[in-house]
Amino acid sequence: MEVTVADRRRRASGGGSAVKAAQEDSFREFVEGSWHRLLRTAYLLTGDHGAAEDLVQTALMRTYKRWGAIERGDAPEVYVRRVMVNLNISAWRRRRVVEHVVAEPPERPEPGGRGDYQEAHAVRDELWRTVLTMPPRMRTVFVLRYFEDLSEAEVAAVMGCAVGSVKSQVARGLARLRAELRVEGSAR
Repeated sequence: MEVTVADRRRRASGGGSAVKAAQEDSFREFVEGSWHRLLRTAYLLTGDHGAAEDLVQTALMRTYKRWGAIERGDAPEVYVRRVMVNLNISAWRRRRVVEHVVAEPPERPEPGGRGDYQEAHAVRDELWRTVLTMPPRMRTVFVLRYFEDLSEAEVAAVMGCAVGSVKSQVARGLARLRAELRVEGSAR
């Protein structure tokens, strides 16, 4: 009789109990209920759909390993966000600056012209491009604070820093956004 990998795992974990099955069901429900929110956060952190999916999947894989303890803590989504932030910071440290070079600058719609939705999209795009140029820690604070609508205390808890650090990163980031958007706005 051949022993399968699943048999070895059951023996090592004490026999594949109903508790393990209940934890798997609980984890599956958590993933189904929070996938889109986690993916949105990951996209805002990375700025790339593929990297965002990879980030969420890696964070969920790490969370699954400790699901029994995390599930009892009443805040599994906070834990997963923390894992995503830490993984993303590790990726920044390994990665160098990436520049997107284009042959010509994109055309800007005329203000008040046809299709105001285009102007709104252009402004939103310009804002997002400016956020992407922020240092990683500052961008993380902005994503969690403004895009995820977390309080300063919640952002500090997710990032593992003081509330004062969050406030200073927000203040510096807002000053940077104002300066960048003012310069680009005057160039029109």
